[in-house]
Amino acid sequence: MIRTLAPRLVVSATLAGLLAACSSEAPADAPAAAAAEPAVIEERQDNFEAIGDAFKAVRGELEKDAPDFTLIAAKASDINTRAAKIEDHFPAGTSVDDGFDTEALAAIWQKPDDFKAAAQKLVDESAKLASLAGEGDKAAVGAQAMTMGGACKGCHDNFRLDDKK
Repeated sequence: MIRTLAPRLVVSATLAGLLAACSSEAPADAPAAAAAEPAVIEERQDNFEAIGDAFKAVRGELEKDAPDFTLIAAKASDINTRAAKIEDHFPAGTSVDDGFDTEALAAIWQKPDDFKAAAQKLVDESAKLASLAGEGDKAAVGAQAMTMGGACKGCHDNFRLDDKK
């Protein structure tokens, strides 16, 4: 009898645990801020991290005597695709001033036209880089990579918290 009950108890306990894990309610001891942080903040941080990784790959190729221009074009295209998403990743109420773990300054929403223009500049400059990479001219690609990096810096200078000061 005990042998037949043991598997049933294990199954019952497992099911109870799964149901508790799937519950939509947060545990009573869960921090309120973590539950309230919009998913878009993580999405935009992931997007920017991927842009940074792609730009590092471009710079790494340009340090070589014979860069892989196909890779540079692919990374620039990835940056371009991701840059087009930037504006949508900043809904109102998701700045550092709103209490979230982010570097997004309120200036994004205070100067929306400037922010939109800065994001568009990265879209434009990354498209130029992807196009130039197809021509295989290291000097031209290097100069455009610097210009694209300037687009990143311009946005960071105006719309991103510099917590390293």
